[in-house]
Amino acid sequence: MPNRSLRIAHLFPELLNLYGDSGNILVLRKRLEWRGIEPDVMEVHVGERPTFADADIVFIGGGSDREQRIVCESLLREQAELKAFVEDGGVLAAVCGGYQLLGESYLMGDERLPGLSLVDLYTDRGSPRLIGNIAVESRIAEQPIVGYENHGGRTHLGSGVEPLGRVLYGHGNDGVSGQEGCLYKNVVGTYVHGPLLPKNPGVADYLLARALERKYGQCELEPLDDAVELAANKVMYDRMMAGEIEE
Repeated sequence: MPNRSLRIAHLFPELLNLYGDSGNILVLRKRLEWRGIEPDVMEVHVGERPTFADADIVFIGGGSDREQRIVCESLLREQAELKAFVEDGGVLAAVCGGYQLLGESYLMGDERLPGLSLVDLYTDRGSPRLIGNIAVESRIAEQPIVGYENHGGRTHLGSGVEPLGRVLYGHGNDGVSGQEGCLYKNVVGTYVHGPLLPKNPGVADYLLARALERKYGQCELEPLDDAVELAANKVMYDRMMAGEIEE
């Protein structure tokens, strides 16, 4: 199908770029370009009132507690439109602090703040912080998802929400359940930083495929040569499984 394009709404890149999360947008852009699909990246900055009616993918990165609070206050004004976008099958990817914002509420210090209520989950705080490398087995990628996590949150999923995957190494949502992240409709939430997508091309293509299918109907992504990306993934995973990485 000629002249295909996807519009990616990158929310608050000036605030939510912890551990290079903006690199995820670069990956999505290049993987579209390599397939002859036009990427249209719309950056949404503090003080702007975005519309998601013409967005295909929404990305929310991670930030500090202060930045997370600013972002949530801004996005609560757009909660109804974001909720409609999600329920209509819109693709949304959220990392760490952005992941916590998806739920009903999250704990910041001793204060419980309202989330965006896009997914049935909530986040408490715990000690110690869950820090280190992580590997996750997920149905959305053939290879284990690898990256880095650093969060004090303990995220609990509602009964109808599927975890992104099973923790093979690291901590995940709460350090206890063995679950990491969430999947709801076309929403992917995760604590995996690093950034997420460069070493996990399967996750990137999952997001792109869901967005293209929603916009254009059934489609198959043209395969790409991911030898370098998959080699980086394997090195990281093998080192974790061999106990060669000090936390």
